[in-house]
Amino acid sequence: MINGMPFELKPDERTTVPLYVQLSQKIAQAIRAGRYQADEALPSERMLSESLGLSRVTARKAIDQLVGQGLVVRKRGSGNYIAPKLEQPLTRLTSFSEELQQRGFRPSSRWLKRALTAVSPDEQLTLGLSTGARVARLERLRLADDVVMAYEVSVLPEQVLPDPGAVEASLYAHLEHSGKAPVRALQHLRALNADATLAQRLNVPTGQAVLHISRVGYLETGQPVELTQSYCRSEYYGFVAEMRREP
Repeated sequence: MINGMPFELKPDERTTVPLYVQLSQKIAQAIRAGRYQADEALPSERMLSESLGLSRVTARKAIDQLVGQGLVVRKRGSGNYIAPKLEQPLTRLTSFSEELQQRGFRPSSRWLKRALTAVSPDEQLTLGLSTGARVARLERLRLADDVVMAYEVSVLPEQVLPDPGAVEASLYAHLEHSGKAPVRALQHLRALNADATLAQRLNVPTGQAVLHISRVGYLETGQPVELTQSYCRSEYYGFVAEMRREP
């Protein structure tokens, strides 16, 4: 380890790969090997350049690559930090908070809205509600170690969640306490480009691709009790599925 860095860089003179790419690959390997933890500060560009005998321009371009790959987050006036990464399996129904806790992250929410409102036509159809019904509407930013990962809107029938303000950290934990947690769900995933409002909420450039997840959760009886629309920063959030080929 050199000055806090878990690697050293010996340029490969046999390749035409630029030095900044070699450096970014070394750092990426260290991140994926777990030698850095989420939200841990990277060595500064000056430290990288001085310790490894490289120019500041090379160090800066290497970090630029890591930011573009979603492995590093720049915090203005503070430095460069390892980005949290969440890969959620497609075969298990868990909450955002549960997934993060299982991976050692600290989940939190920044509430934008918790209220009872009129149901929209699309929500009425999806949740099987009557005209004029009211729903609990939960709107929030989802964070991992204080990094915004997603913007989320959850809608539930009023009889399922009569007091939206009572939900604190985990919606599913609250529903389990009342015996109304979904036991299965259907999810649809697609990519879309963030408009100006969504980009501002997620702190990304307007037009950047984000992952849109639409989930409907059901009770054992088949009654739909949750409609959640999640807009996730694709550099932080992914899904993984195991597939087997039948013999």
